[in-house]
Amino acid sequence: MAKSNGENGPRAPAAGESLSGTRESLAQGPDAATTDELSSLGSDSEANGFAERRIDKFGFIVGSQGAEGALEEVPLEVLRQRESKWLDMLNNWDKWMAKKHKKIRLRCQKGIPPSLRGRAWQYLSGGKVKLQQNPGKFDLDMSPGDPKWLDVIERDLHRQFPFHEMFVSRGGHGQQDLFRVLKAYTLYRPEEGYCQAQAPIAAVLLMHMPAEQAFWCLVQICEKYLPGYYSEKLEAIQLDGEILFSLLQKVSPVAHKHLSRQKIDPLLYMTEWFMCAFSRTLPWSSVLRVWDMFFCEGVKIIFRVGLVLLKHALGSPEKVKACQGQYETIERLRSLSPKIMQEAFLVQEVVELPVTERQIEREHLIQLRRWQETRGELQCRSPPRLHGAKAILDAEPGPRPALQPSPSIRLPLDAPLPGSKAKPKPPKQAQKEQRKQMKGRGQLEKPPAPNQAMVVAAAGDACPPQHVPPKDSAPKDSAPQDLAPQVSAHHRSQESLTSQESEDTYL
Repeated sequence: MAKSNGENGPRAPAAGESLSGTRESLAQGPDAATTDELSSLGSDSEANGFAERRIDKFGFIVGSQGAEGALEEVPLEVLRQRESKWLDMLNNWDKWMAKKHKKIRLRCQKGIPPSLRGRAWQYLSGGKVKLQQNPGKFDLDMSPGDPKWLDVIERDLHRQFPFHEMFVSRGGHGQQDLFRVLKAYTLYRPEEGYCQAQAPIAAVLLMHMPAEQAFWCLVQICEKYLPGYYSEKLEAIQLDGEILFSLLQKVSPVAHKHLSRQKIDPLLYMTEWFMCAFSRTLPWSSVLRVWDMFFCEGVKIIFRVGLVLLKHALGSPEKVKACQGQYETIERLRSLSPKIMQEAFLVQEVVELPVTERQIEREHLIQLRRWQETRGELQCRSPPRLHGAKAILDAEPGPRPALQPSPSIRLPLDAPLPGSKAKPKPPKQAQKEQRKQMKGRGQLEKPPAPNQAMVVAAAGDACPPQHVPPKDSAPKDSAPQDLAPQVSAHHRSQESLTSQESEDTYL
């Protein structure tokens, strides 16, 4: 949400209020009266009054909108095997990302085990690295904050998944954490402030991880996965709408022709899809599977899901005949068939759809050129979009402690380097000079051992010149080769430490 007066960005007709392209008015709850009644509870203990209602495995009240849709049950033995594989990956994350990224992508397509989903999202998005690089930064939420954003955020809290046990209670722990995360973002990026579409994104994250981790994952989504989506002018979402419409021509010419004939702007049906990452559109099991792939592969997944929904909603002459006007077409897209949103069907279609990152970027350049020709330069300069976990890791590698060389042999200050032409002084003379120097500095407390200098000098003489070349004559590329074993050993030790970290895992 940009401002409470709603003056920013394009606005959709009243018929598609929940699909409007503004920061102020994204979708309201499906049933406002029921939502307000449920969210008027005063505490978590009052929420326990709904104990007679059954809660599904995702935390939604059975029979509510979020709990709809057939679930794809994974056999317990298969689930345990996947958990074991994911634990191995998470405990050796850098190695897997560097050498076996394709395997991670395939496992994300199969679905991340629920017990490890929150931890995996942090690793995939780079939120864990952000948290390590910014210790204590989340404490920004202790600052007062801008009253204009705080008022708007507070009014939006009860609208986020009101049938989920975390957010059913007004003022409960779920709404409190959601307020902290959204407020912290307005302090972290005061030039952007708060957009209403960020609230469902943050709420989904909070269902899987603590508030601080959710905040950094939200930062990564807003800045790396969907940059510019939540800015004041919403130019990025308009541009992606044109990209989606152009790609639709190749995926489903029938649907593209129908939408062109009806002159339906992409903003009327794709704004909520993209800005909320389908969290307010799909059944919950499908939402989680889409997010698993989205965190791994980037915005390409969001485009693919949108194209699959358009293709199966309007991709045949029979379906087009049932949508003779604009209103009927938009209603069809707002009330999608449960079959095409079902988890197994949708994920299979998304995986098989041949839309690549290169096609999206090429189409982005084409649409950007057209935008500049018709509307001038973009007013919002958002950072470049990064396509998934691999691109984010390459752009923002995790912290690597610098290696400090620790010599195993210490020579006296006046001892010559091995291989140098200068002859070493006799041991007794070297001892005398060293004692004089230390006396002058007042540092001599005990006389050195009589054989110490002799042993050191002998060790220095025992090193032949060909094994320890002078510093000036060493080849430039020899240092990395010498340090390589130390790096790998240090890296392994860090991985073993990481595997022993106690992290919050939300089952």
